[in-house]
Amino acid sequence: MQQIVNFLIRHKTFITFFVLFCFSLFLVIQSHSYHNTKFVNSANWVSGGIYNTSNNIGDYLYLKQYNEQLIEENSYLRKQLLNRGIPIQDSLKDSDSLDHKFKIRPASIVKNSYNKLRNYLLIDKGSSDSITQDMGVITSKGIVGIIENTSSNYANLQSILNTYSEINAAIKNTNNFGSLKWNGEDFDVVQLVDVLRSAPIRKGDTIITGGMSSIFPKGILIGTIKDFSLDASENYYLIDVDLFNDMTTIDQVYILENLNRKEILELENSLDE
Repeated sequence: MQQIVNFLIRHKTFITFFVLFCFSLFLVIQSHSYHNTKFVNSANWVSGGIYNTSNNIGDYLYLKQYNEQLIEENSYLRKQLLNRGIPIQDSLKDSDSLDHKFKIRPASIVKNSYNKLRNYLLIDKGSSDSITQDMGVITSKGIVGIIENTSSNYANLQSILNTYSEINAAIKNTNNFGSLKWNGEDFDVVQLVDVLRSAPIRKGDTIITGGMSSIFPKGILIGTIKDFSLDASENYYLIDVDLFNDMTTIDQVYILENLNRKEILELENSLDE
């Protein structure tokens, strides 16, 4: 203990300088958006490299399980195409588009959190892969979240299991829509709010994306109604939704780029002005 005290006394000038230097950096990053963005991107690059190495080792150990998941996913996607009357051969001619309005890019999850109030996922695609803020992320089973920031090779996405998340969603059979949020409790259940009490709903109804944003197209799966009740005003439903995705085991995802997003945003901004 005495040696530690002597060390602190002997190097007190350097330690004081280092503490003040770190504090000044903290103030600069917090007070300037440019520096804050650069810091977040740098942190993504460093942490992304570490998690990517760890993830590669895990991927090798679980190759059999991943192959089984891919087989199940391919079977599901083929069934969806056949049910829509689309020949498999034709679908392969333009495999990176969804209704010719969205470009699709595959990515792998490097890090996933689901036990906090503000959960994020880290993926192995970034700005060098043309990934930008506000792109939607899905699996074949449903939505995962929205890209929040990027570095060259990695991107953070805000999970739907995030109390700040808010996504337009609708009841498939009735087209009544509301906002999808999360109350921070169960990691397999989210909430659909602001649905008018006049909406005909029942347990087991499918919830999909509403398509009233430039991030997700209409019809992406989310989950099914687990339970519902009226809110305090008794004018709107508060609906619990069982997610199709198991958010604790997600590994492979797809990033959606709306090819018309720039045009849509320019038009919306002109209306606001």
